[in-house]
Amino acid sequence: MPAKSEPQGGTLRFVLGDQLNRRVSSLADLDLERDIVLIVEVRDEATYVRHHKQKIAFLFAAMRHFAAELEAEGIAVDYVRLTEPGNTGSFTAELERAVARHAPARVVVAEPGEWRVWEMMQDWRETLPVPLEIRADNRFLCPREDFSHWAEGRHHLRMETFYRGMRRRTGLLMEGGEPVGGRWNFDPDNRKRLPKGHKLPDRIGFQPDAITREAIALVEREFAGHFGDLATFSWPVTRADALAALKHFINQCLPTFGDYQDAMKAGAPYLYHALLSPLLNAGLLTAEEVCWAAERAYRDGAAPLNCVEGFIRQILGWREYVRGVYWARMPEYRDSNALRAERNLPWFYWSGETELNCIANVVADTRAHAYAHHIQRLMVTGNFALIAGLDPAQVEEWYLIVFADAYEWVELPNVHGMVLWADGGVMGSKPYAASGAYIDRMSDYCATCAYDVKVKAGPSACPFNYLYWNFLIENEDRLSGNQRMAMPYQTLRGMGDQRRAEIRRDAASFLGSLRSEPERPHQGDQTANAT
Repeated sequence: MPAKSEPQGGTLRFVLGDQLNRRVSSLADLDLERDIVLIVEVRDEATYVRHHKQKIAFLFAAMRHFAAELEAEGIAVDYVRLTEPGNTGSFTAELERAVARHAPARVVVAEPGEWRVWEMMQDWRETLPVPLEIRADNRFLCPREDFSHWAEGRHHLRMETFYRGMRRRTGLLMEGGEPVGGRWNFDPDNRKRLPKGHKLPDRIGFQPDAITREAIALVEREFAGHFGDLATFSWPVTRADALAALKHFINQCLPTFGDYQDAMKAGAPYLYHALLSPLLNAGLLTAEEVCWAAERAYRDGAAPLNCVEGFIRQILGWREYVRGVYWARMPEYRDSNALRAERNLPWFYWSGETELNCIANVVADTRAHAYAHHIQRLMVTGNFALIAGLDPAQVEEWYLIVFADAYEWVELPNVHGMVLWADGGVMGSKPYAASGAYIDRMSDYCATCAYDVKVKAGPSACPFNYLYWNFLIENEDRLSGNQRMAMPYQTLRGMGDQRRAEIRRDAASFLGSLRSEPERPHQGDQTANAT
């Protein structure tokens, strides 16, 4: 281990690409005269999984704009571009090079979002020639230590319990210690199907400026084999544009968000959803300001309680909760496979080439926008992965690759625990398995599908129908004792041997027809026919 050098300069403040907020803890107490902010574009971070092109372009553009905003404040910024001569391609080597360039007295960083970077930071403590200070990430409302204390001794970590505690802690939608409206949860009011002919709001987009266009061109050149399209790129990449996106959502979409948050419609990927998660996860917005903006809309009479509570629950409840689960249970959490699912990911998750119209639509939207809303993720691509018995690691990698808001801290618990029940019930009391009836009820996908959602058996039947019952049969020993699964298992027990054999036959035939690469695709080549 190198000896620590005597302090020679100020502080080198290393800001990661998902920490683009002026108030992030690593920039607190910054000395304009002596400190330097380090921001780096490195190939390792773009390729540890081969991220969607729009995610890489979004982050590089946002990082470059953030650096320019800091420089406009008079802050010294050492910004290393991807193609700059000498760029080593890794966080560790670029930090070491910066320490050699600037001879700081110390290095300050904020906690990272992913376990692998956390492990890097532990190594930096030992290998850097100057002290390293790791500060808590203050962009979240529940510090990691507080969640770990709450989770200690609990096998089942229920979001609803955590969420109520966070409401009390923050005062959001509270009156005198009680929830506004007398209820904690307005989910039953938020499950409406989109009416035929319903006019959706125009969505705000942001025309790429010169800096963003340069980042897009870089990604198209350097990461051409990655999944996704860049032609539709319109993400906000500055703090000002992020605030404009928040204002647009609050004014135009929040008043109806709750009613239709579970709805799906072909050709309408956004509906009333906020599209703020990439901005939150990269630091352009904070959870606190977003939640309070929504609460003000309710207090001002601009949005109804069911819509505001449903939105705040996604951030104050779910987002904070999954981060807590991740840090409380890693690294062992990702290795569980409670349902022993082992089937390879079908090729149509990349290509969208399937007669399952719901999946074809969601994959097409995802390729075009690096986005699908939570019900598309949970009840279409996720539900299929669950009832088809797909290998959790492969499914989780797919989710991490294809979405602009995906970082392991949020993606892994959502997919591992919520979507696939691979954690055996740590997060969810039962698997979110469903037949085609749910998709038919909440979308218009089934109307133009090659399969018939009303048919239960045979080649014309919706595969979700027999795969659902096959899933219950295959996991009967693991799930039949679950109280929340009592009704479907009672129905299953009432089926005769002939019907059960029919289900098994149809499922085996369909699953046997799924095409996957002979070897697990290297996730750049997988888009040869999909981009």
